[in-house]
Amino acid sequence: MNASEFGPLLVSYDDVAGAARRIQGRAHRTPVLTSETVNKRTGADVFFKCENFQRMGAFKFRGAYNALSQLLPEEKKRGVLAYSSGNHAQAVALAGRLLDIKPVIVMPMDAPQVKVEATKGYGAEVVLYDKHKEDRDAFARKLAGERGLAVIPPFDHPHVVAGQGTAAKELFEEVGKLDYLLVCCGGGGLLSGCAIAAHALSPECKAIGVEPALGDDATRSFKTRTLQSCHNPETIADGARTHSMGKVTFPLVMAYVHDMLTVDDPELLRTMFWLWERMKIVVEPTGALAATALLEGKLSAKGARVGVIISGGNIDLRWAAQQRLASR
Repeated sequence: MNASEFGPLLVSYDDVAGAARRIQGRAHRTPVLTSETVNKRTGADVFFKCENFQRMGAFKFRGAYNALSQLLPEEKKRGVLAYSSGNHAQAVALAGRLLDIKPVIVMPMDAPQVKVEATKGYGAEVVLYDKHKEDRDAFARKLAGERGLAVIPPFDHPHVVAGQGTAAKELFEEVGKLDYLLVCCGGGGLLSGCAIAAHALSPECKAIGVEPALGDDATRSFKTRTLQSCHNPETIADGARTHSMGKVTFPLVMAYVHDMLTVDDPELLRTMFWLWERMKIVVEPTGALAATALLEGKLSAKGARVGVIISGGNIDLRWAAQQRLASR
């Protein structure tokens, strides 16, 4: 185990490679898309790793399956509990079904209904809580203790981080070395896992995290080199409404990430709909964070080879239609 001034580094590239073997044949090897229009607009060669085509519609399946598959037999028999606004919930629900492990999912009352229904559809029991009155972690751990369930957190777990890093591993294997890798950031699970893969497979590549401006706790943490928080950020990027990075992800981000950027919600909506209309891919707001930083000029990438992780595509289409009408 390596250590940094911020804490132990609990995930290595060997863990990412191990996760890749573990999820092979279970997770999709998602496509990498390119666009001449994007290349002309940015002056860069851009490669989009499309995790919106992953099982259950987001990268989260990678980490969830990797984590659940490594539980002890008695833990698998008792079942698992996860807490999430949506994508991790669906991922644990699906992984649980595939591994014959009963999942209980704690979700906020205002989680997108499409994600709640999908989670139930995968066979999970959904328990709702009021995020304005109850602490999510305390609520979830109390419930897990009462039922004897193993807790699979959405990002702050070595097996989850290692699983998420397989997305970048696949990208580098397909397109070769990159100058930049742009990754969305909520709690830092995908970002830290992908940054570890970048460091191993393309050492000169700069891994850059992208957050919503209304939920910029990881950016402030990175800039100040101290762990910062942001309580219930009201951004449309619901997958990035985390309060802070965790004990696993913060040291990894500080060790392997080169910079953090933020984008505001109007920019995020603009890019999301542009991706729908020009690249013909359905992307959710959180899934468009990394692309937004590039297309809105937050990063000068002219002449560079740039990887962009499209993290997910689970979106309420009725909500999206309302937003599109409002923006015209």
